[in-house]
Amino acid sequence: MALLELRASNLGREHVAHAHSHHQLILATCGSTELEIEGVGDRVTGGRGCLIPCASHHEYEGDGRNRTLVLDLSLASLSQWHDGDAMQRLFERPRFFDVPTRLNRLAGTLMLQLEQFPALHSEIAALLLRALYLHLEDRGSAAIASLPLARLNGRIDLERLNAWIDRHLGDEIHVEQLAALCALSPGHFHALFRDLTSVTPLSYVQRRRLEHARSLIRHSRLSLGHIASLVGFRDPGSFSRAYRRHFEISPSTERRDR
Repeated sequence: MALLELRASNLGREHVAHAHSHHQLILATCGSTELEIEGVGDRVTGGRGCLIPCASHHEYEGDGRNRTLVLDLSLASLSQWHDGDAMQRLFERPRFFDVPTRLNRLAGTLMLQLEQFPALHSEIAALLLRALYLHLEDRGSAAIASLPLARLNGRIDLERLNAWIDRHLGDEIHVEQLAALCALSPGHFHALFRDLTSVTPLSYVQRRRLEHARSLIRHSRLSLGHIASLVGFRDPGSFSRAYRRHFEISPSTERRDR
């Protein structure tokens, strides 16, 4: 069964030790919780979060004053994302991570939304998970300093290019931008990219826009017009036509049949 459940909690002073069959993300908006995963300990605060893979033994004890977001998600729920393999890599190992101010603020905003609209917990959970994925992907990109995304053994580093594209799905994306990210001329980049993917760069971007839109249609209650704008379409009509051409089904039928 696909599990994607987000809840706002106050973790009390009692000591808890267990493991569970789903992954877990823990973020705090205030207060702190002492947490140990497979013998590695740290403190979850507004500036520090953690990821707990399924079946990992962990122990925790809160300070009784914390406000904590706990996201439970199953392997099945991750597989339904169009980039589920990348999402799954978030939980390859237990880890603690730094939470920047902007992510902490987003967590606080989403906690308020969750408390006001509990029926939307799945949609809010998906937004939080996406934000965390992009944050950690940014950190991974920074770790390779200022090296271009360009080439790995003579080929374009498609995984990192995908991450950049996904962060800008709502914006106009031009071949010149993608080429610059890879430190290549537009013509050279276009030829390499088509050799690697068998499609043009802009066709590839369009496909990622539509795949992300499909995930939102299936797993959120956002309006189709809102989804269209989030993935870079100027109007619902052009979005609907592109969606039908790619998936051979209209967005409205996709939602009705989900």
